[in-house]
Amino acid sequence: MTEPILEVTDLCTHFFTQDGVVKAVDGVSFSLKPGQILGLVGESGSGKTVTGFSLLGLVDPPGRIVSGSVKLAGEDMAKLSQKQLRQLRGRRISMVFQDPMMTLNPVLTVGEQIDLAIRAHNKMNKTQARELATAALTRVGIPDAETRLDSYPHEFSGGMRQRVAVAIAMIHSPDIIVADEPTTALDVSIQAQILHEMRNLARESGTALIWISHDLATVSSLAERLMVMYAGKIVEEGPTAAVLRNPRHPYTQGLLNSLPAMAEPGHPLQQISGSTPSLLALPPGCPFAQRCPNAQSACEEEVPLVQEGESAYRCHFPIGGTA
Repeated sequence: MTEPILEVTDLCTHFFTQDGVVKAVDGVSFSLKPGQILGLVGESGSGKTVTGFSLLGLVDPPGRIVSGSVKLAGEDMAKLSQKQLRQLRGRRISMVFQDPMMTLNPVLTVGEQIDLAIRAHNKMNKTQARELATAALTRVGIPDAETRLDSYPHEFSGGMRQRVAVAIAMIHSPDIIVADEPTTALDVSIQAQILHEMRNLARESGTALIWISHDLATVSSLAERLMVMYAGKIVEEGPTAAVLRNPRHPYTQGLLNSLPAMAEPGHPLQQISGSTPSLLALPPGCPFAQRCPNAQSACEEEVPLVQEGESAYRCHFPIGGTA
């Protein structure tokens, strides 16, 4: 059996503000095997992005990891210094951000930026680095890659800029890539192309992929395993097909019901009532109880994790009855 390349155990990332402590990530645990694609879904504010940032040690003050471990090939990244983390980022674990225009430097050519990424971890001359950069752009489907190295980010379309970001993330064939909603701002055709390329790159290189998104439809076509996050906690997880076919948590069912494909023609979409509670003042027990159609008085108590085969959920009154 293949050993996990990443093991996250009881990860807690809190933000210490003037108004109180925001528990953005509260006891998240999961593992990831080489080449595996894991989907992390939930509404805005559920803690998805902070989870991704925590894995790479990119949480800025007033936030910090307060407990738990993030083990990459057995090494606990949560205990490393910033200098040690910089040696791992890009080489062993990389991230693709939502908006490439915010991460690509507008005053440097694409080639210069890829060169910096290459030579941060490899000792090679400019000619060798340019050859590797050309190969990286070609690999993600950018035509005339040699010439485009001399272009600036604004000379690329949104989809092409995102491909550049993917190329930079893949340049060292890292063990893991964390992709934070990288196709949200792209049209459907470009989104499909990038999903296809990322799936192939993961399969060919053995790189594991964590795909963060609010879009269940997108994740369902890519991920082998799915984690549903709400108010800083994983409320349901399991093989993607099993979670989508037989959701146990009412929140997961609510996300599925809100998909346009689930609506009857001429009828409005079903929405999850209410809004996400403030992480500064979470209700006792289940944080979803105030919006849940199945809620009862027992939901004010702590919700245990219920394991069912390869799946798990946190709910006192799951869909389909108790386990």
